[in-house]
Amino acid sequence: MGAIPTQRETTSRAPDAPAHHGADRRTTVRATLSGSPLAPGSARGLVRSALREWAELGLPGTEKLTDRLADDAMVVVSELVTNAVVHAGTDVELVCRLEDTDSIVVEVADHHPSRAPRDNSAEQAYETPEFGRGLRLVSTLAEAWGVTYRTGVKTVWARLPAEGTPAAEELETYAGERGLRVAEILAPEPPPLSNTLKRGDPHRAERDRDWLGRGALSFLAEASDLLAGQLDEDLVAALAGQLIVPRLADWCAVWLEDEATGRGGWGEGAGAGPRLARVWHGSENRIEELRRALEKDPPRPPDSLRPVSYPWPADALGPHGTHGAALSYRLIAGGRPLGTLVIGRSGLPRFPDEVTGLVEDLSRRVALAIGAARQYARQATISRVLQRGLLPGAVAEIPGLHSALVYEPCDKGGPSGDFYDVFPAGDGRWCFALGDVQGKGPEAAVVIGLARPWLRLLAREGYGVADVLDRLNQLLLDDATEAADAAAHAMVAAGGMPGPVGDGPRFLSLLYGELVPFDGGVRCTLASAGHPLPLLLGPDGSVGTAARPQTLLGVIEDVTYTSETFELRPGDSLLCVTDGVTERRSGSVQFDDGDGLATALAGCAGLNAELIAERIKRLVHEFGGRPPEDDMALLVLQAEQAE
Repeated sequence: MGAIPTQRETTSRAPDAPAHHGADRRTTVRATLSGSPLAPGSARGLVRSALREWAELGLPGTEKLTDRLADDAMVVVSELVTNAVVHAGTDVELVCRLEDTDSIVVEVADHHPSRAPRDNSAEQAYETPEFGRGLRLVSTLAEAWGVTYRTGVKTVWARLPAEGTPAAEELETYAGERGLRVAEILAPEPPPLSNTLKRGDPHRAERDRDWLGRGALSFLAEASDLLAGQLDEDLVAALAGQLIVPRLADWCAVWLEDEATGRGGWGEGAGAGPRLARVWHGSENRIEELRRALEKDPPRPPDSLRPVSYPWPADALGPHGTHGAALSYRLIAGGRPLGTLVIGRSGLPRFPDEVTGLVEDLSRRVALAIGAARQYARQATISRVLQRGLLPGAVAEIPGLHSALVYEPCDKGGPSGDFYDVFPAGDGRWCFALGDVQGKGPEAAVVIGLARPWLRLLAREGYGVADVLDRLNQLLLDDATEAADAAAHAMVAAGGMPGPVGDGPRFLSLLYGELVPFDGGVRCTLASAGHPLPLLLGPDGSVGTAARPQTLLGVIEDVTYTSETFELRPGDSLLCVTDGVTERRSGSVQFDDGDGLATALAGCAGLNAELIAERIKRLVHEFGGRPPEDDMALLVLQAEQAE
């Protein structure tokens, strides 16, 4: 890709940027980024590392690299990559180059040239204020920028002029060397704290106005993306501190409170009041002392939703913090009070209005992120409780058999579509089941909650394997009919308006069997209803199927199921799996293509049940380059060897 295209559409505050004049390869960095929300952060990290490396090497032109130029490059790279990801949706090609004209050129290419870069110069009144302003921000920061269209590729470029004094050592603050997390990229660290805490520092106020004018919108947009991806309220509080300090304040604190108590949670009893979740200070040496001071004086809920003054904790801030301004912001989302954010800055009688408004906007985003994290936590708790109710507390021990189970739901926060059970059925019989419900989440939980208790009930009533499947099939069909009827009645009651039509089809694949130990082995009777067929491994390494395929449960009415009976002799192993094993993918290839599962099981000859289960699980995980995208369950039953 050429650096600056000769044919381009350009918006410029200066003459067109010159073409590439053969820059040193060491001053050019290229990367391909996936079109995902992680791309802007990866791009910033790549460019930041390149700027630092160029400065360390002392390459021609790096003497003009300043902290402001690096700051501008971070914003431009983030805006261009974000624009490509959001509006093109393809992989992104990034090029960053230090020109021999002492300027930085950034190019971002995507593979959706039919979509022009989003400018929104005529932004509608009803749109979110920050949306669509990325290219206007690029236009402000860049000396020139433009767009090039080629076959299948669109490239947006920007040229940033060098200015100011050499600052190679200051680029370290953008390299992550000081242990700052991604949040601090959005609010870059100003000069050393000892300088910024001087009373009446005019340079700080000038820097604040400059940064607020150039970077506030990008800061809010990227802060929103960062906060929205967090699922833990304490992590949200920590990120809020890193976003605010030191750019907008010298210190901040976040209190979290129980939504159920609201204002009533601020009583004087033991354990009442909010919890101080996070304290952040530009100087780590001050954090613990500041925490102790703030814990003694939590903010009270204000009568207004506007920020209010907070008592200045002078004793905890040392000689440079004898006086200053502190503000308290109420964190509210969906009308529910979630906590309080307090910020403070030394040496000022009051916060500038620009900072107050920006932090108020940020506090709304923090509140929304905390609310979302709490909602996720509630749902995860419900799901865990529900999942425990859908699975047995323990796998029953069967005389004459060793068993091993692997159960890995894909979604750790919701009910799995796979289930298992091993239980005594009375009269010297034990039963086992391995099932997979169509779908996941609450819909799958409904089917599992229906099927598993009926399996146990029918088995303990003495029904054989085939009879159990016949009755369970009819039960699922009847339940689906009742759900459809209820949905139809609801639609009629709503005046014929279309609405939910039940929980959808309730299909179930199931492997169900009955085990009867006897002298010399275990008699096994089983049937497979639309389920991956079980495999029988002999002591000599031979492998064969132990059932024949039959129809899914809950699909066809009046179907008659059949079962097979065989004996598990000492050393024989029965492997039962769900389709999360057989259909594990590596590209277009599945794990069980070409009898892959049978081949893997043949290599387990001589292993005990636990080792067989562990080896199959490992092979399945190693088969694909990415984590499994489906629930996985497997059960190994092995007849005990004679002593």
